[in-house]
Amino acid sequence: MSQHMRDDLFRQALGEDVQPLTKGRDKADVEHSPSAPSEAQLARRAQAEADDKESNFLSDEFVDLIGPADPIEYRRDGIQIGVLERLRHGGYAPEASLHLQKKPLEVCRRELFRFIRDAREHDLRCVLVVHGRSKEAEGQANIVRSYIGKWLAQFDDVQAYVSAHKSHGGLGATYAMLRKSERARARNRERQQKRRG
Repeated sequence: MSQHMRDDLFRQALGEDVQPLTKGRDKADVEHSPSAPSEAQLARRAQAEADDKESNFLSDEFVDLIGPADPIEYRRDGIQIGVLERLRHGGYAPEASLHLQKKPLEVCRRELFRFIRDAREHDLRCVLVVHGRSKEAEGQANIVRSYIGKWLAQFDDVQAYVSAHKSHGGLGATYAMLRKSERARARNRERQQKRRG
């Protein structure tokens, strides 16, 4: 089949309404900016930020920087070391992840607060926070990572956290283990009763 015949078949398959692009129209239109947010969108955004400022208890005060090659870890009293070890080796699959790489510190604070709050509302147990890693102690990612360690400990619902297994980002990410909710405990009790009965 000749190239001409293939072109004709292609045009027939597309239909008559399809028109070729004119010269100069094969590039993205970068001169026109996207439309500005509507008043309703701006109002929702302002309300969400006001709600977070009102309830966000995460401290934005000075934090001691963690060494860029040092893992981070924490466990509350009563949490077994075995849980921390299993968490460290990726033994609990993250059910959700939050990516904070290259974001300003205040945005990280706000998004982490929402993320942990939402994870609790959805009865998640293990989550992953991806913050990146700097080679310098005062690099942006290492500053964020140091604050993540401070902030996670401020949540009563966070039982433990530890630097992630290399398959999930190593020192550039952190696993957090959340307390089991009362709803999840009730479901477990029901399952156990059904097995017994």
